[in-house]
This record gives sequence, C-alpha cells and structure tokens, in this order.
Amino acid sequence: MEQRAEHDSIPECALGWHRAGKGAVLATVIETWGSAPRQAGSQLAISGEGQMMGSVSGGCVEGAVVTEALAALGDGRSRVLTFGVSDETAFAVGLACGGTIRVLVEPVGQGQGQGQGAPSGLPVALLEELVAERAARRAVALAVNPETWARQVIRPGQEAGVDARFRADRSGMEEDGRFVAIHNPPLRLVVVGAVHIAQALLTVARTCGYDCTLIDPRSAFGSAERFPGETILEDWPDEALEALAPDARTAIVTLTHDPKLDDPAIRFALRAPVFYLGCLGSTRTHAKRVERLRGAGFTEAEIARIHAPVGLDIGAKTPAEIAVSVMAQVTLALRKG
Repeated sequence: MEQRAEHDSIPECALGWHRAGKGAVLATVIETWGSAPRQAGSQLAISGEGQMMGSVSGGCVEGAVVTEALAALGDGRSRVLTFGVSDETAFAVGLACGGTIRVLVEPVGQGQGQGQGAPSGLPVALLEELVAERAARRAVALAVNPETWARQVIRPGQEAGVDARFRADRSGMEEDGRFVAIHNPPLRLVVVGAVHIAQALLTVARTCGYDCTLIDPRSAFGSAERFPGETILEDWPDEALEALAPDARTAIVTLTHDPKLDDPAIRFALRAPVFYLGCLGSTRTHAKRVERLRGAGFTEAEIARIHAPVGLDIGAKTPAEIAVSVMAQVTLALRKG
C-alpha cells in the first residue's frame, strides 16, 4: 500500500498524537469568502504539546487557531472560529489578504456524553474509521453539523449531493447545515519510461501529493539505484497498466520515445477513464504517433485526449524544468479540465 505524503496525513497525525497520550485537535476550514488562502476542507492538526501538521491559511491565523485548540482540549468542547479582514481579530492575527474563513476546531475524544446537541469533540471511533478508510484507498466523507454537532461517515452511493462532491473533490457546507469533508484516495501518476526526466517528474509529483508508479521493462533503466524508493514495474506497459487499473484520479505520462513501449501504454490509456494522458516527443514524433493510432482504429476524439508535446509551453529545457511543466499541465487538467 502507498504511503500518503506527510503533509497530507493530517487525520493520521491527529490520531497518532491522541493514542500517544499527547492530546490532539483537528482544525478544518469549513467556509471561505474572498481571497482566503486555503480551500474548504483544509486541515491543521495540533497536539496538546503545541505540535502542528498542515494548515488552515497561509500562516496568518494558525497562531490564533492553536490557542483555541489548546483551550478546546481543556474544556472538551468543539467550536467554530471566524476570521475576516473586517474583524479586528483578523488584523491581530495577520489576515490582511482580503478573505474570510470559518474554522471548525474539534478536540479528539474530548467532551463526549455532554448531552444531545452539546459541542462535544470528535469521537475517537469516528476518526479511527476515517483513517482506516483512507489507508484502504476508499473514498469517504465525514459530515458534521456545527449547530447540533451530529456527525456521520458517508460513502459514495449514499447521497447524491455528496457523490457530486466526491467527483469534484470539493468539501463544503450543505444546505441542511452540515459541513461535508471529502477524503478521496490520493491521486496517482503512472510514468512509462525510466528516463532522466522521470527522476525529476516523480519527485515533483510526489510533492504534489500523487502516488507514483514507474513502468519500464528495461531493468537497466528502471533500477533502484537510479530511482531509490520508487515503485518500479518491469512488465510490458499495457500489462502493467491493466494490473494497476487506472481510474479517473489517475494521470499517465509516457516518456520513452520508443513506439514499442509508449504505444501499448497509450492505446490502453485512451480507453481508460484517466483524467490526463501526456506523451513526450516533438510535433513530428506526435504526428507519426497519431497516424499509428488512426491505423489501429482510434477515433479523432480519442486521439485528441493526448497532451503532446507533453507539458505547458514555458520554455523548459532541463529535466527538472520539463517536470515542472508537465505537472503544471496535469494540475490544469485536474482542476480546470
């Protein structure tokens, strides 16, 4: 099983601190207006010793949230904080970016059994269930009503409105007053071709929160020495992709320039629900690729899914710069495609 990036392991971190006896609080952005720096669903975990992981802003309100989090550990009560540019408190904590945010602060395992509707903390069992679902790479949502403090775990297929949030990867407030935090499995990047660019691309992608897999049947290319710590598959690309079962949260990039390796991967990807397919190669190389795909029976609409030459045109020259251009294009396809 793939490990989540540390900066994306906020619930896991909070549960670990709680189990270690340090005390833990989860702070979650539940609403934003204007130019707030973090979107709804962004989280910050705080331990009773003042340790932090994650963020709820660009650093401008974290200090005030930590203070409230420690107070929440003391009284065992959840609370909702509001910071805005028109609020004196906002200037005191530095929120001069023009936005407004509401932050839900929940002490883990604190204040249970205070009565119906009391602002009790996040039950440990609920956090454990969330962490288990995330570890199993299953999509799950955690809903809380800040008025009644009722909480529930929601899975795909249970509520149409929440299903739309799963598809859009968008946490937020529902009309019924619940805040729904979406926890989708990590995005995946599959790279075909253990070339120099792949070394930089995998590093950048992992920083962006992607689970990465490298495919290259040429063992001399895809060696652990060249790609330490990476998941490397030496199967033929189409066979490897079939085993990986790429889905709508998967991007695929081919880098070999060799039709014998790239083409099987491309043919598989064009008939898979991946959100991005990018192929390295010049305009001339891509034109030959297109002719081969037409000859194999692919339609113009299917072929048009390919981003080639791969990456945004930012004048990239070095492998690292090309990796940045590729991940920028992947991000564009994910967020605005």
